[in-house]
Amino acid sequence: MIELSDRQERILDIVKKNAPITGEKIAELLGVTRAALRPDLAVLTMSGFLEAKPRVGYTFRTEGIESEVRRVLNQYRVRDIQSMPVVVKENCSIYDAIVTLFIEDTGSIFVLGNDNYLSGLVSRKDFLKTTLGQADIHKVPVNVIMTRMPNIVTTTLDETVVEVVKKIVEHEVDSLPVVKCFIDPEGEEKLEVVGKITKTNIARLFLDLACQRV
Repeated sequence: MIELSDRQERILDIVKKNAPITGEKIAELLGVTRAALRPDLAVLTMSGFLEAKPRVGYTFRTEGIESEVRRVLNQYRVRDIQSMPVVVKENCSIYDAIVTLFIEDTGSIFVLGNDNYLSGLVSRKDFLKTTLGQADIHKVPVNVIMTRMPNIVTTTLDETVVEVVKKIVEHEVDSLPVVKCFIDPEGEEKLEVVGKITKTNIARLFLDLACQRV
């Protein structure tokens, strides 16, 4: 990503607030000559941050920054930032699932059927609703309260981070199971859980990218 100088950052701020604005006016506000400013304006224009319009002046182009961010994020796939999934079987009691939730310090648990393929998902909110009710959490299995397939949003190893972020935002979820798809002899789709991707995974990627620039 492009490293901007302090003066270039100030130029962008001036253009954001005053666009359209001429190069002469920008130079005047910065207290420098137009000639001294020319290299900075050239860099910002060629990089897509600014657009120069004849007889009008400079305007700010947000798509320059957005396209650069998108380009960087599209280089990363789910397989690059995923973490290990936390799973339980359908016949696991709600109590044991809650214990697993806190031991693993996770926000959601993926539920597997007897065939070890994904059959559901249960979240902290699901557990909270249940414990506030009258259910005997030592006897009731977790499959009673889980969200069932096909109402679970999933991702795959090869999806980009941008695609995952879109899913998390659009569906307002905290995490997605990472799956591999199989077709059984009966022609039904089965999903093997091979990982998970969460808001924390994505935040950690942004932090790593930011630290690379320091």
